[in-house]
Amino acid sequence: MIDPQMFQLICFYAFSAVTIGAALGVISLRNTVHAVLALVLTFFSTACIWLLAEAEFLAIALIVVYVGAVMVLFLFVVMMLDIKQEHVREGFIKYLPVGIIVALIMLGEMLAMIGVRAMHAQVMGANPATVAGMSNTEWLGTALYTQFLLPFEIAALILTVGVVAAVVLTLRERPGTRHQTASQQVLVNPRDRIRVVKMAAEVPAAPPAPGKETTP
Repeated sequence: MIDPQMFQLICFYAFSAVTIGAALGVISLRNTVHAVLALVLTFFSTACIWLLAEAEFLAIALIVVYVGAVMVLFLFVVMMLDIKQEHVREGFIKYLPVGIIVALIMLGEMLAMIGVRAMHAQVMGANPATVAGMSNTEWLGTALYTQFLLPFEIAALILTVGVVAAVVLTLRERPGTRHQTASQQVLVNPRDRIRVVKMAAEVPAAPPAPGKETTP
């Protein structure tokens, strides 16, 4: 019988390998649609890793919000646009060494930060959701709507202000642009737009008889 901890470790390594491979496919695949599908696989594998870490809410949010909405929109836009891959990839090889050097520097900095944080890390207590006997999603919802209700409402208000500001900036009047007014379009009288003209029917002239000369 397989040990549950060993099975969980095997699943973690498998999902991590798939995530890394899919992430590399996003930046290496030539077909844009294939790159978007690889990004979907990356998000899904990451959600599986979060499920292993008992972060069910983050996993569900990643699948529903990003995979189910954002990536579908990305895929629709990519399939609708006619992107010339040759022009996009011009000069890629020329700047590849610089990109590799920058990536190695960033990797070294991240490893250094992880080492510093590990030296000053504090021993964390048990999972509060497990201690309370709840799932991660249930405990997070209870904490948000009881202990952190005011910060949650402030964050919701800030997001609402951002949505309203985006709508106002989109609907502002700009000179030289055409706008549609639904109320004016509904109240339009068809007689003011279309005029029916009655004309007498025209009979085409008969062609000349053969053998007769026509004078100009």
